[in-house]
This record gives sequence, C-alpha cells and structure tokens, in this order.
Amino acid sequence: MEHVKWKVEDGVAIVTLTRPPANALSRGVMAELNEIFENVYKDQEIKAVVLHGEGRFFAAGADIKEFTEVKDEQEFAQLGRIGQETFTKIEQSPKPVIAAIHGAALGGGLELALACHIRLAAKGTKLGLPELNLGLIPGFGGTQRLPKLIGKAKATELMLTSEPITAEEGYLVGLINHVLPEEDVLSEARSMAKVIAGKSPLTVQKTLELVAFSDNKLEAGLEKERASFGEVFKQEDRNEGVQAFLEKRKPVFKGN
Repeated sequence: MEHVKWKVEDGVAIVTLTRPPANALSRGVMAELNEIFENVYKDQEIKAVVLHGEGRFFAAGADIKEFTEVKDEQEFAQLGRIGQETFTKIEQSPKPVIAAIHGAALGGGLELALACHIRLAAKGTKLGLPELNLGLIPGFGGTQRLPKLIGKAKATELMLTSEPITAEEGYLVGLINHVLPEEDVLSEARSMAKVIAGKSPLTVQKTLELVAFSDNKLEAGLEKERASFGEVFKQEDRNEGVQAFLEKRKPVFKGN
C-alpha cells in the first residue's frame, strides 16, 4: 500500500490515510481503500474499523490535480463512479466504521467521513463541501448522504455557500457524534471500536442493516426488524449473552 496503511489490533482494523500534505483522495487512494475494505468484509477476525488521516488533516478533498488530466465528461463521471462505489462499500460494511477526524474534512474528505457509521472530530475541525467554488458539485455521494444526516435545508446551505462549519457546529446538527480534544480523537475512536468488537458480530451486522433500511417505510422496517429479531434468537451468542446476564458476568461471544 502506497497511500493507505492498515493493521489489525484486538479485532479492530486501524486504517490510516498517508498521502501528504493533505491526504487528497486520488485514484490510487480509492483503489487502496477498496482493497482494504475487501479484506474487512472477508476477515472474520476484524470486528470494527477506525479510519483516520496522518498529518495535519483527515482528508482535505479529492485530488484536484487529477481533475486537470481528465479528457472529457464521460471520464469525469467515471471518476465520480469510482468514488461513489468505494464509499458505498465503506457505508455497507458489515463491520462498523468509525471516522476519527481532525484538521479538515472537506469535499471528498467529508464525503468519505459521511460514508462512515460514526464520526468523532477534534475541536475546531473544518467540515464542508466547497466544490461549487471550483465550478463543480460534490460527486462522491455528498449530495445524497449529507441531507439524510442533517436535513435538506442545512445541507443545501452548506453546499450552495461552500462555507465550512466547525466540528462543534457539526455536532449540533447531527453530523458529528462527539467533539474531543485533538489528542484524544484517535484513542477514543479505538476505545469505542474495541467496545463494539466485544459484541456478537451478527447482532452488530443486523443492527447496521436495520439502521440503513430505516429510510424505507415504517411497516417495511418493522417487518425486517421482526425477521432479524427471530434470526438472532437462533444463535449461540444469544444463549451466551442471556446466560452471562443471569450469571452477572461479561459475555464471551464467538460469532455463531
């Protein structure tokens, strides 16, 4: 891996963007993220993921230099497809992905964070989609994911004005889960991931699926929830969880 490094510790994959100076999201970065998440999907030892950036920023945007090398609109649309498919793979991961954000998450960097399930940010971090300043629009899923998280009115304002907000403002509108001192963001993300890694993998996966499905009609969601409720009942982990509760001990889930 040239631009993204990763390792697994205690069931948690730590994925680090390492493309100085701003961790711009080039085609190469996208390809490496895609490969890493292929492994995340397959590796049963991985229970959760922490995604962060090395250096001054989480990710300050797409690689604008690459934009100047695109020959026509079809190639540019294909570039958008690559970003969308990579971020959708992250969003649909059966293992939760926690973004540990610092410095700035702008343009493609914010779109990457939006694809994660949980977002922690350092105080003062800048968050925004400034593509309209370049005569562009967000193309890696930002126009679709941001309104779902913070509402259409605020999302429209952020995109049309291109003005960034701080992590503190992001917390108030539901974009950020927790705002922390910069030195604590990564450690807190890792601690949260380890807590989640201690749960039964099937219940974590089913919860992620149900939350993603919650955009559908309530009755359809409730029907899917009932089916999943019955499915987890059949698992050995359910027996272990209930027995551990009765015995007042910590459960030891085995993923079956």
